[in-house]
Amino acid sequence: MGKNSLRKIAVVGRGTAGSLAAASVTRLHPDSDYELHHIYDSRIPIIGVGEGSWPSLVQELRQLTDLPHETVQQRLNGTRKYGVAFEGWGRRNRDFTHYFTPQQVSYAYHLSADVLTDLLHESTRARHIDAKVLDIARVEDGAQVEFEGRAPERYDLVFDARGFPRDLQPDRHIDISFIPTNTAVIRRCPAIVEEERAGPVLQHTYTRAVARPHGWIFVIPLTVHTSYGYIFNRDVTDVEEVELDFDSFLETDGVSEFEQRAVIPFPNFVHRRIYNGAVARIGNAAAFMEPLEATAIVSAQLQIGMVLHIRFNRSAETVERDAPTVNRFLIGTVLRYGLFVGWHYSCGSKYDSEFWRYARDRAWPQHREAADPEVVGCDALRKFDEMMGLLNRPVIDKADWDRMCGVPLTSYAQMSQGLGY
Repeated sequence: MGKNSLRKIAVVGRGTAGSLAAASVTRLHPDSDYELHHIYDSRIPIIGVGEGSWPSLVQELRQLTDLPHETVQQRLNGTRKYGVAFEGWGRRNRDFTHYFTPQQVSYAYHLSADVLTDLLHESTRARHIDAKVLDIARVEDGAQVEFEGRAPERYDLVFDARGFPRDLQPDRHIDISFIPTNTAVIRRCPAIVEEERAGPVLQHTYTRAVARPHGWIFVIPLTVHTSYGYIFNRDVTDVEEVELDFDSFLETDGVSEFEQRAVIPFPNFVHRRIYNGAVARIGNAAAFMEPLEATAIVSAQLQIGMVLHIRFNRSAETVERDAPTVNRFLIGTVLRYGLFVGWHYSCGSKYDSEFWRYARDRAWPQHREAADPEVVGCDALRKFDEMMGLLNRPVIDKADWDRMCGVPLTSYAQMSQGLGY
């Protein structure tokens, strides 16, 4: 089986995706006599902002850590996220919630990202290498990692979790600029959820997604602080204007003090070669889109899980044949997430502002060209169009109730009703 060809594995990067990969290899590798190197440059800081997730993370962290759900939640400074509460989005000028399904039963975590990496490291058996990685390249029967100041190492499989590319290149990246934002201003504010002494916080919480004139603001409640982030487009609005509106929002929200954490530019993209058989890009190295539906962690879970499943359960002789199929599937899934997120802007918001006109009238209409199957090599656009067709039917047949396009039909239906699509 493929496990015999995975005697030496590397994970490059110490953020959420890299830590998930290292812990997953530790738990899932069927043998004990393999070598795992977790490689990261300690000079690169981990920016710990509050993060949302999907329900799949609750079960996965239980399995990776062997800790009860309640303990995991408390260790993460976590609250139970039952969905996303949208304020001011769409045509109907009313607030609505996108619930996880089953509604009010299924929940995810709001969590501290820096604490999550620490928790995962406790469950990882690896040799830690503190070094700057210069390059990761495919070589015969594996991959080679080039370091600064030390000899290169060859591995059977490398997870590349080094984060965003420096710039997008059309031959390497699919630009999904139909998502109209590219910058986040992050602030940390006092906690609005009280930590329980005897156990985890059990109350239902929601990520707030509040439409604002220059974009939207997320509000993520943790037990130690509340994370706020203003998501906007720096090519449409100056950061100074955003900061002023952020101040106004916090004042209205009753927040009198905050810690400025970071201003983070980001690309919305999907890498064309997420997996090539020996190197698996994961997390922000594989793809990224704004955090509106908390797709970052669940994408990393999918990338890590699928690559390990294929490599552990298929023979080494099939690696070359499997790689294009796995790569196409991963690209298609992330693009479907992207189309779902970009569609949120198609009905505008209560603000008739420069940003919202740009988002609705200029950015979103680019999605057909950006996701053209001839350009991206997968059928994400066709599946998205099929979901739109279902939403336009007067009655949706029971046979279609379980349809998925990145997320289930129930999510599309909730957003369609809320936005006034």
